[in-house]
Amino acid sequence: MDYGDTDPFQWDTREGCEVRQILDRVADKWSLLVIALLENRKLRFTELRREIDGVSQRMLTVTLRQLERDGLVRRTVHPVVPPRVDYELTPLGGTLHATIQSLVKWTEEHQREIAAARAAYDARETQETQEARVG
Repeated sequence: MDYGDTDPFQWDTREGCEVRQILDRVADKWSLLVIALLENRKLRFTELRREIDGVSQRMLTVTLRQLERDGLVRRTVHPVVPPRVDYELTPLGGTLHATIQSLVKWTEEHQREIAAARAAYDARETQETQEARVG
């Protein structure tokens, strides 16, 4: 489907369109990190949690379940004691990883420009606040 002429704010209102829900899911910071970490490898829950700074056990569980439900991550339970569970990207998840890599590359290429824009914005805001106090 071509969205070139479509107002993105209408995605929520079109019947049967789940674009917004999917974008909310895959663009979530925890989902992005999980997908990035699972590139070409399987990881256990504890390995993922160790690699993702700041994620709680509950949030990682929720994220993995949502990604599994969306068909992006495969969960494999091994019948051993204690039970071992591995997570890996599905072929569909692998296609998303390529897109995420493009976003990361763009961010790396433009981080200095963004930092400069932020600094200029902050300086303008500071100046305007000071002028408002004086005036």
